[in-house]
Amino acid sequence: MLTSEVYRMRVIAGEFKGRPLKSVPTHKTRPTTDKVKEAVFHAIGPFFEGGKALDLFAGSGGLGIEALSRGVDSCVFVDQQQKAIQTIYENIKLLHVNDRTEVFKTDANRAIKAAGKRSLTFDYIFLDPPYKKFSYKELMEALLDHELVADGAIIVCEHDASEKIPEEVGRLKRMKTDHYGSNIGVSIFE
Repeated sequence: MLTSEVYRMRVIAGEFKGRPLKSVPTHKTRPTTDKVKEAVFHAIGPFFEGGKALDLFAGSGGLGIEALSRGVDSCVFVDQQQKAIQTIYENIKLLHVNDRTEVFKTDANRAIKAAGKRSLTFDYIFLDPPYKKFSYKELMEALLDHELVADGAIIVCEHDASEKIPEEVGRLKRMKTDHYGSNIGVSIFE
């Protein structure tokens, strides 16, 4: 649910545990709730010994920042909205993680192509696009086609609970899907 209030977010665990994060001051961005974020990281971690993350459709950067706090070495944040990009930069500055991050204002497909040209690979990929506006199958196919998915990588898809998510895409297999409330689903691929 989107409201005009600024959603209060925080880092759940790790190096920056309890630190507040700014949310994007717009109706176009839906932040991942702390409850969902905590459940996601318990399912995929909860802590990491390095690795690289990609936070596509990053919004405020909450998922990527949580991954950094829990031990991921670096994170690339991508969003196409200027207010989201400004918020990501503010959150990165608040936590002093500039040297562990890159931020790009572009759409997801351009970002995937650009990362492929740079031969980047990611161990953790967070896909949280506007609900029912993108095909997760097509996004994961693009990630695989551009060779961005490291061996053993984990992809987290946050989606509308009613949305049909594929069992597998290429070499990626859905490991689990959980629902939070009536409208939030999270599917994890490996």
